[in-house]
Amino acid sequence: MKNFIYNEMMVHVPVCTAKAPENVLIISNDTAALEDEMKKHDAIAYKSIACGLDAIRNEADATYDVVICEDGQDAAVIAHISRVLKEDGLVSMTHPSLDNTQENKIMMQILGKYFKVIMPYNLGNGETALLSSKEYHPTADINLHRADMLDGLKFYNCDIHPASFAMGNNVRKEYLGIIKN
Repeated sequence: MKNFIYNEMMVHVPVCTAKAPENVLIISNDTAALEDEMKKHDAIAYKSIACGLDAIRNEADATYDVVICEDGQDAAVIAHISRVLKEDGLVSMTHPSLDNTQENKIMMQILGKYFKVIMPYNLGNGETALLSSKEYHPTADINLHRADMLDGLKFYNCDIHPASFAMGNNVRKEYLGIIKN
């Protein structure tokens, strides 16, 4: 089980970036903690599936507003994520450490085929995730009302949300032209 900071950041950053999410897909082999965070968004339906190409292949086109993925480092999985997302959908996914620049650049270039915005963000525990969006910008389009009205949070809030996207110059320079913001 991952810590509460990771779970809050994986769920609430993308859900509070999407304009009016109705359906969320969680792709993970350990969904319980992520599902607990989704329950705090009582008006949003969610579904969980296991990691892997076979599981996502069976999902219908343009069904989800948000995908939360703990296994998206494969071009075929990313293509299917894009396919199941609505035209303004977004995905938050885990990825290799930003120090592993070659692997990340390849993955970000694949994401760039499907998404207008690709930005790493701090999960609050020393790890980062990637938020990739077809329409919404995670710092400009945050739904402050949704972010502020959540109950039972220990870490995430409307101030943490945009701050999590701050990256040092070393990251900006290394990923110049790859990160799309």
